[in-house]
Amino acid sequence: MEKLFKLSAHKTNVRTEVLAGVTTFLTMAYILIVNPLMLADAGMDFGAVFTATALSAAIATLVMAFLANLPFALAPGMGLNAFFAYTVVLTMGYSWQQALTAVFIEGIIFILLTAFNIREAIVNSIPVNMKKAISVGIGLFIAFIGLQNAGIIVDGATLVELGDITHGAALVAMIGLVVTSVLVAFKVRGALLLGIVATTIVGIPFGVTSWAGGSFLPPSLAPTFLAFSFADIFSIDMIVIVFTFLFVDMFDTVGTLIGCATKAEILEKDGTIPKCKEALFADAIGTTVGAMLGTSTVTTYVESSAGVSEGGKTGLTSLTVAVLFLVSLFLSPLFISIPGAATAPTLILVGLFMISPVKDIDFEEATEAIPAFLTILLMVTSYSIANGIMYGALSWILLKLFTKKAKEISPTMVIIAVLLLLKLLLG
Repeated sequence: MEKLFKLSAHKTNVRTEVLAGVTTFLTMAYILIVNPLMLADAGMDFGAVFTATALSAAIATLVMAFLANLPFALAPGMGLNAFFAYTVVLTMGYSWQQALTAVFIEGIIFILLTAFNIREAIVNSIPVNMKKAISVGIGLFIAFIGLQNAGIIVDGATLVELGDITHGAALVAMIGLVVTSVLVAFKVRGALLLGIVATTIVGIPFGVTSWAGGSFLPPSLAPTFLAFSFADIFSIDMIVIVFTFLFVDMFDTVGTLIGCATKAEILEKDGTIPKCKEALFADAIGTTVGAMLGTSTVTTYVESSAGVSEGGKTGLTSLTVAVLFLVSLFLSPLFISIPGAATAPTLILVGLFMISPVKDIDFEEATEAIPAFLTILLMVTSYSIANGIMYGALSWILLKLFTKKAKEISPTMVIIAVLLLLKLLLG
């Protein structure tokens, strides 16, 4: 393990890395159920998508572990699966086979863009203050997701409002938040993981946690494997679909990599991410293979920050996640039984850990402060990491131009601006 992952050089050990991996996995295990449910709405086979989800996540995360040696996990992305099912298939009228083909094309394009260092250049060109703001925005975003998963925050007359926290999942999550917070305050090793286990147990008498049951054998991939349809791939609609997949995945991954790398304190002195190109290959390969197996776009998961907060710093953390995804193929009833209320406290506290870079953002210089603020604000209020980066980057470029500081804008940032404007125009 030392030779493979250089643990001592990263000031970590096997126990810490494995624990971090287990924590990350448990906070993102919901995708094993949510993704098949969403794609089933598009007409896909639930069991086949479950297997495709676990396998694509394992393969992509293994690439991250061994090629990049970074503690980040990957799986089919939330938001991207919703776009796949509810926009491309149910609204635009394309078959799910055509949607899978668009994802496959996206994956191939990503592999090419990564091979020619284009995606790496985009990551490295983002200003330092914005990188810090991305970490803060992701922290608030993931905490917000935790609150929603538990029903503590719900839809309401004022867009969002406080849910009924006196019973059910919300009450269990609140109890779990207190328990997990106490463990964190006492600096107990594995506090987040222990909090998930404890909250799951607390949920039993409340009827929130229940045994899901079902078969322990992995469902067949046959209904979705290589189920491509290349009809209409040169239509304007299909070009827009592929571009949308590209855009959202690119900036979600960029944001997650920057945010988690900042929290893990592994950024280089110049603000670049070590092994960035290799990390970007992981989601490109994952997306391509995932489409072949039968699932939507694979991306780096913001929940990786849970493992980073537990001390994960190397690929051993992501290797642990990958192994657990493979094991999950045979333990689906167990993972289905972990309620959202049990992982909500961890997501909320990870949000706290992620916002620490806010103190290092330059709020005195308006051309830096305003884009940073918009990045954070839009990431949460628009429910999208990509949107936060988009409006933050555009405002940064415009402010630099109008305040006669254009020399600070790199050619790569100009290209990013063009891509962002295209996204706004195309919707």
